[in-house]
Amino acid sequence: MAIRKYKPYTASRRSMTVSSFDEITKDKPEKALVKKKKQQAGRNGSGRITVRHRGGGHKRRLRVVDFIRDKHGIPARVAAIEYDPNRSARLALLHYADGEKRYMLAPVGVKVGDRLMSGPEAEPEIGNHLPLAKVPLGLPVHNLELLPGRGAKVVRSAGQSAQILAREGEFADIKLPSGEVRKFRTNCYATIGQVGNVEHEGISLGKAGRARWKGRRPTVRGVAMNPVDHPMGGGEGRSSGGGHPVSPWGQLTKGKRTRSKKKASNRWIVQRRKK
Repeated sequence: MAIRKYKPYTASRRSMTVSSFDEITKDKPEKALVKKKKQQAGRNGSGRITVRHRGGGHKRRLRVVDFIRDKHGIPARVAAIEYDPNRSARLALLHYADGEKRYMLAPVGVKVGDRLMSGPEAEPEIGNHLPLAKVPLGLPVHNLELLPGRGAKVVRSAGQSAQILAREGEFADIKLPSGEVRKFRTNCYATIGQVGNVEHEGISLGKAGRARWKGRRPTVRGVAMNPVDHPMGGGEGRSSGGGHPVSPWGQLTKGKRTRSKKKASNRWIVQRRKK
């Protein structure tokens, strides 16, 4: 994958960059693996806004991605690499030997025609899905389960990978992309390799309209509001707030740790991402 720049025939075009989409081999998604996606615009079932700055954007369809990969021992062939508008990573379309088709996240190095496998007997090669007990130390992994059999929950965005540092008994110490070192059970599954589309983070939107296509609405600074709308609003003339930066509901937003000290998962964290 490469990042493409254009001749700056407008001011916004000057700083805009896009993906070259060189790795994409199929234009339309597999019909049987697509569902409708309803736009929520940040609202809950009562119609109240629970997530701000959401709404509009281009209509999308949801690709059904297999994050469990439970077809153990059945070889699969990579039939296509596809674009997914709902995530930063690319998708690989797998054709299994028994005729079933499924999507998976496309790792770096996986191309059309490759043979992949999942299960405890699979080789530790890029794209294969196997338990942490079978993965050699130091090997990059992604698509990682937090609980055995629940499906991958972490390390799923473009260019990300985790690393197995140590393994003792039924637990393995894994360094996550954030820098946090966390314990995982060795019977949790992970995919070998790094998530593809590595240069995604280098893409510049270039103009506000492109953010609107993605469903992101404008964000107003708190200090630009009135006191009735935000704790940092108001003041004579232009004011920077005067106090520590907070959210509209008074929660400290820069630097203060907000994670609960009584959280049950704290015992699995070996080293915090912020020391």
